[in-house]
Amino acid sequence: MKSSRRHPVAETQVAPPAKRDRTHYLYISVIIAVILGIAVGFAAPDFAKELKPIGTGFVALIKMMISPIIFCTIVLGVGSVRKAAKIGKVGGLALAYFLAMSVVALAIGLLVGNILHPGDGMHLTEAVKGVGHTAAEGASEGPVDFLLGVIPTTLVSAFTMGEVLQTLLVALLVGFALQAMGRSGEPVLRGIEHIQKLVFRVLGMIMWAAPVGAFGAMAAVIGETGVDALKALATIMLGFYVTCVLFIAIVLGTLVRLVAKVNLLHLLKYLGREFLLILSTSSSESALPRLIAKMEHLGVSRPVVGITVPTGYSFNLDGTMIYLTMASLFIADAMDQPMGIGQQIGLLLFMMIASKGAAGVSGSGIAVLASGLQSHKPALVDGVGLIIGIDRFMSEARALTNFAGNAVATLLIGVWTKEVDRERVDLVLAGKLPFDERTLLDEVPASDHPGGKPGDDVPEQRHDGEKEPVKA
Repeated sequence: MKSSRRHPVAETQVAPPAKRDRTHYLYISVIIAVILGIAVGFAAPDFAKELKPIGTGFVALIKMMISPIIFCTIVLGVGSVRKAAKIGKVGGLALAYFLAMSVVALAIGLLVGNILHPGDGMHLTEAVKGVGHTAAEGASEGPVDFLLGVIPTTLVSAFTMGEVLQTLLVALLVGFALQAMGRSGEPVLRGIEHIQKLVFRVLGMIMWAAPVGAFGAMAAVIGETGVDALKALATIMLGFYVTCVLFIAIVLGTLVRLVAKVNLLHLLKYLGREFLLILSTSSSESALPRLIAKMEHLGVSRPVVGITVPTGYSFNLDGTMIYLTMASLFIADAMDQPMGIGQQIGLLLFMMIASKGAAGVSGSGIAVLASGLQSHKPALVDGVGLIIGIDRFMSEARALTNFAGNAVATLLIGVWTKEVDRERVDLVLAGKLPFDERTLLDEVPASDHPGGKPGDDVPEQRHDGEKEPVKA
């Protein structure tokens, strides 16, 4: 504990005031923008449709930052760990957990879907029959093509193509290479750490465009969908939302309480701004870089965050699993071709595998649904058009559920591998160690503290898997 006595000279110095965090104004603006977008969508639907490029452009700006952030995070995490076996342990545990949670999500979706029978009373028209076949063409070709697609054309093409799994592979290779270089690789690690700071700073600048992007995205979807479609498909939408809430509250809430001794509501509150961002853009990609930064700040070591979050983005798709389950049952009931429980399980296990190949593809939910039905029960493909009108609203629930699942998975795997600072988790969730929204970095410049000098940084946590005591 530091002494409270001060040096005589320090008594005469006037400490510079700490800079105020004004980023809460940004998220208030996002909420206002979403409300305005909804109003414009209902009042002038034709005009609202023309605003879609605004939302698309903002999400594209965020996607632009994902590859460099993942690369820097994984390289720094893997390169600073002494034993490569630790990375393999984290990756293996993560994949096993993701598979188990996918099965649980499918089971819950089956249970609720068979209770509600959301497709009863719907009628198929000729106008929607071709939609499913078109969507199926955009799906992944198969597991072999998916695996080959993980390998980039060149070492740097993963960054230009924006493929998360390709970036993950390149980052792992570079990280293991730096790990093998030992002390001679430390200058490279320090250079990448500075690049990461730059990338997060750029992301912080982009985030100020969030209100504009949220307005355009929300106005466009309301203008395109309209009230009639929402009323007609309210049953499937409501059932899907309720199922996602049950999964998050019961399954994820119980796991995080039993394993990490954390209240799920506190964790979700900590990630509240990310959920707002996803809700306004309907894209979990928009919050992926911030999830990496926030889970590191929470106290999970960088190797665990660097491996679990990007891998979960492609493989831990709990919301998508629930969507595929309920959408399949909805279409089967709507077309008066109900499936037995054996047929349902077979179809959904097939879709669970197929969904991994379409991860990260825009509109992947519809594409996987259509391709799964085409391969397993072709007679149901015509019914995909029934649900495509409200897919945008269901994609929001998918994204929110996927995001919550990945946040919980990162914390759980950190606990299981003993790579989490439990004391720090309690302090952060209690609001005693707030996240630095200005830089998105897990450190606070000393110049922002009274008596601090420019150029001096006070790191709050090491990112090599070792823990340092939090300084009060």
